Amino acid sequence: MQWNNVLATRSSRMKASEIRELLKLLDQPDIISFAGGIPDPALFPTEAFREAFNQTLSGDKAGAALQYSVSEGYKPLRDWIVAEMAKIGIPCTADNILITSGSQQALDYLGKLMISPKDTVLVGWPTYLGALGAFNAYEPTYDRLDPNSNRPAADFAAQATAAGGRVKFAYLSVDFANPTGETLARSAREAVIDLADEMDIAIVEDAAYQTLRFDGEAVPPILALEIARKGSIEPCRTLYCGSFSKSLAPGLRVGWVCGAHEVISRLVLMKQAADLHSATTNQIVTHHVASTQFEPHVAKLRRVYQARRDHMLAALAREMPEGVSWTKPEGGMFVWLTLPAGMDGAELLAKSLKTERVAFVPGRAFFADGSNGNTLRLSFSCANEAAIDEGIKRLGRLIRG
Repeated sequence: MQWNNVLATRSSRMKASEIRELLKLLDQPDIISFAGGIPDPALFPTEAFREAFNQTLSGDKAGAALQYSVSEGYKPLRDWIVAEMAKIGIPCTADNILITSGSQQALDYLGKLMISPKDTVLVGWPTYLGALGAFNAYEPTYDRLDPNSNRPAADFAAQATAAGGRVKFAYLSVDFANPTGETLARSAREAVIDLADEMDIAIVEDAAYQTLRFDGEAVPPILALEIARKGSIEPCRTLYCGSFSKSLAPGLRVGWVCGAHEVISRLVLMKQAADLHSATTNQIVTHHVASTQFEPHVAKLRRVYQARRDHMLAALAREMPEGVSWTKPEGGMFVWLTLPAGMDGAELLAKSLKTERVAFVPGRAFFADGSNGNTLRLSFSCANEAAIDEGIKRLGRLIRG
């Protein structure tokens, strides 16, 4: 069969994730990998999960855990999330929460809900590769969002009209962003709200790393700032995407969307059509571990990842040649390198895998237009101090040529 004859046009925009492909390298023991932006499995609260699964699947509880459930998600877990959202300045109810299969599913649903072909999504330059992958299927165009640029709303609108659609939403990862590790200042977050209000567009706030702050002053989420302006969550245009993948464990695929009930109710209909509901057992187990272990476990993650970040920054300062610059994140999992002009991260990776056996993610994939090839992303989350020292030493040698 000639499958191209029956495939939708949007299928041509679906591409393999460079990061998912690079994860295959983790099975090669001689590779020092700074590629995967993943938690260290040695830090998973394994015993807590084992106990939670045992309790969940014991006695009369097992039937409910293995049964179909409501599309909105397990109510005790949603209630726990409501309490956590209140701590960061986002008062809401369980009706404002939809449980998703990781925040990646939330991004897919939001793209599906809002993007028509040729509509424009405002994104950072660079931005999260997984967001581009989620949105691409719905055939948008992209425009560069820089909250510090004072670019007028009319200019965004004119660009979108020229592309054949309209601006639908701005997507941002505001705390320790993937891939740069940078955090958006409060003034910039306020500016995004101003722009969205003026253009009457939505804001998608990706908060996957929000809990992993090591130092510096915590900045309220965009949704919290908007609620402070407008009095409650219901008139707000911001949709907050949270996840347990970086704080507890990614394998259970439990995330959530928090927003005005009008939008959440539409996403629930989408959930019903897509997969009925996220895995019941996983939600119950996640609630058990979150309600008993969340704070001490996240505190442990912060200590370990902060030490690895500090070690990587020190190694970069020691080993990188002149002309290379990098970010200094206050949390998260990533450091972003800018190489000398004319150097290409993809070519550097190919050489590195052959000669130095160090893996990283070339930066071009994080730009919606495929530009800025002289960049790369390093992750420190899964590398111990010895690996960081040796890997950065090899990488500096390679860059020096």
